[in-house]
Amino acid sequence: MADWLDDTGVVTLPSGATVRGRPLGAAASPADFALVLTGGTMPAWPHRRVRWPDFWIPLDRADALDALHEAHRRARDGERVEVACRGGRGRTGTALSALAILDGVPADEAVDWIRARYHRNAVETPLQRRWLRGVR
Repeated sequence: MADWLDDTGVVTLPSGATVRGRPLGAAASPADFALVLTGGTMPAWPHRRVRWPDFWIPLDRADALDALHEAHRRARDGERVEVACRGGRGRTGTALSALAILDGVPADEAVDWIRARYHRNAVETPLQRRWLRGVR
């Protein structure tokens, strides 16, 4: 699978695919593709932005699910895929949980699964937890 220059924020999904979560402003080695969940300066590498307000859920569910499926496919194909928002926990944790669901983790276990592997405060709101129930 993907080789990262450092493993900070990298999560290995059940399939063996890896994804990196991080705050967007944090220094990071390059990725092949970034799923960006905030405004601001975009990474220099290829990326896709999803409109997703802080402490909330995506404004366009279909666009968000399409972007998550793209990120999951790229990670499964061996690309270095990252997910980033301003703080790197709520939206990023929710998106990482969604990627875990797409990779086979049961939806009712995904938040705990990501919290154990990425950040203990990943997925910050009950609304974000509920949103994950509809990820397919």
